[in-house]
Amino acid sequence: MKILTAEEMGAVDRHTAEEFGVPLQLLMERAGGAVGAFCLRQFGAASRVTVLCGKGNNGGDGFVAARVLAQAGRTVNVVLLGRMDEVKGDAAEALERLRSEASAVLVNEAADEASLQTYVPMLRSADLLVDAVVGTGFKPPLRGLAILLRNLVEKLIAPVVAVDLPSGWDANSMEQNADGSFRADAVVTFTAPKIAHVFGHLTRNENTGGTFGPVVVAEIGSPEGAVVSTGGLTWAGASKAVAENPRDVNSNKGKFGHVLVIGGSYGKAGAPGMASLACLRAGAGLVTAAVPKSIVDTVAGIAPELMMVALAEGTKGAVSFKNLDGAKLDALVKQISVVAVGPGLSTEGDAPAFARQVVEKVTVPVVVDADALNAFAGKTHLLNGKGRVLVLTPHPGEMARLAGLTVKEVEADRIGLARRFATEHQLTLVLKGWRTLVAHPDGSIAVNTSGNPAMAKGGSGDILTGIVAGMLAQFPRDAARAVEAAVYLHGLAGDFATRAMDEHTVLATDTVTHLSDAFRYRVTDEDGLTWICGLRG
Repeated sequence: MKILTAEEMGAVDRHTAEEFGVPLQLLMERAGGAVGAFCLRQFGAASRVTVLCGKGNNGGDGFVAARVLAQAGRTVNVVLLGRMDEVKGDAAEALERLRSEASAVLVNEAADEASLQTYVPMLRSADLLVDAVVGTGFKPPLRGLAILLRNLVEKLIAPVVAVDLPSGWDANSMEQNADGSFRADAVVTFTAPKIAHVFGHLTRNENTGGTFGPVVVAEIGSPEGAVVSTGGLTWAGASKAVAENPRDVNSNKGKFGHVLVIGGSYGKAGAPGMASLACLRAGAGLVTAAVPKSIVDTVAGIAPELMMVALAEGTKGAVSFKNLDGAKLDALVKQISVVAVGPGLSTEGDAPAFARQVVEKVTVPVVVDADALNAFAGKTHLLNGKGRVLVLTPHPGEMARLAGLTVKEVEADRIGLARRFATEHQLTLVLKGWRTLVAHPDGSIAVNTSGNPAMAKGGSGDILTGIVAGMLAQFPRDAARAVEAAVYLHGLAGDFATRAMDEHTVLATDTVTHLSDAFRYRVTDEDGLTWICGLRG
C-alpha cells in the first residue's frame, strides 16, 4: 500500500474523475458512507451524534456521514462552520441530499463566535463527535472559528472520529505530534494513507490500555492506476499477507527452513534464548542456538524444541576466534537456511572479529543485530549485501555508531539516512524506533505502524531478530516482504500483549506469547477497511 503526499492524493482524485470517469460526487458519497459505517460499528452505543463540518469537501464527507447515521436511527445534529449558502460544488450537493433525505437532521449554522457558543449544550450532550472540518488539502494553522471549536471539543469527553485527518493536521507532516489540531480517538481516511497517517500520533491512547486508537483506510473506488507515489514509501503491514496462506497439508519441518542463532556471552544468555524462542514461534522449521559453552544449559532451558551448539569461549565468557579455525564455520552453517548473529554476543575479546567473519563468509541470508552491529562501527566498508540477503536491525544508538553520527543526527533524517545506507551497502536496514523503517537495496522504504511504548523493554530487539530470521527461513523467495511482515508482526504482537496487560508490565517475551494473535489478525476487516493503526475488537 503506497503512502501519498497531500498533492499526490489530490492528483489521484483528479485522475480518477478525468481519466477513469468516476465522478467526484460518487467518491464523496463512498467516503462519507465509510465514515458512517465505521461509526455505527465502532461506536454502536452512541445514540446522539454531532457532526462538525467545514464548507469544503471534508465537510461534504461529513454531510454524507450525517445522513447515513440518521438513516440508521441515530439522533444527528450538524454544526456547520459558516452558512449553508457558502457551501459549493460537490459538498453543496451532499448538503442538499442530507436536507432532503434526512429531514430530522438539523444543520446549525455557526457564522460567528456568538452563534457557535449557542451550540455548546448540543456538543456536550453528544455521545460521539465527527470531525469533518478540514482534511488532507488543508494547510495549517487553523484560524478563527475553527480554533474556537477545537478548544470547545478539547473540553468534552465524547470520543471524536476524524474524517480523513484530525482537523488542523498537515497531511505532509512527519512529526509525531501536531500542536493546534483537533483531538481524535479514531481516523477514517480514503484510498491510501498520507504521510501524517503513518508518522503522526493521530489518536489518543489514554483509554485503550496503552495501544492506539484506530486509523483506517477506506477503499472508495479510485483505480489502482490512478494511485501514483514518487516518494518510494509503502506501508509495512500490507506485507503480512505473505504469511496468511495456509501451509500445504503435505508439509514437514524441512520446508520451513533451519535458522542458526549465534550469540550470547557470560551474563547474556537471555538474548540468544529470546531470539531463538521468537524464531520458533514465528514458524521456522528448525532452530539451533550456537552459544558459548558456559551458557548452553541456560539457553537450552528456554524450549525443548531448541537445538544447541556449544562454542569455544575466551575473554569474559565471549565467543572465541577458535570457533573459526579450519572448517569449523562451514560445519556450523551446514544445512542452515538463515543465520542470525549478535544477540548477547558481547564486545569483549574476539567477539567483534568473530561477528565480522561470520557476516563476511556466510552465504545464506544473515540477520545482524546488537553487538554484531557494534562490531562494524568504523568498519561499515565491510558490509556488502550485493548478491545476497543481508539484514541489519539497529536501534538509533547502534545506527549512530554505524554511521559515525550522533543519535540526534540519526533521528533528524531517518528516511534519508536509512535509504542512503541501504542502497550504498546493498542491504536491508531495519531502523527501529517510532515508526520503524524497513529500507531496501533499491531505495524503497516500508513504514511500520504497529507497536507501542510497552515494548520499550530489554529483549524486544532480540525478539525482533528471531522473528525476522524465522520469516526469512519460511519465505526465502520473498525476502523483502518477509522482513516487512516480521517487523509488523512483532509490533502487532506487542499491541495484543498490551491490550491484555498494563503497558508497564509487558515483557519482551509477552510479545512472543501473542504472536499467534498477530498471525491470525487480518488488517482488512469485513467492511473493507484497512487498519493502519489500532486493533479491532
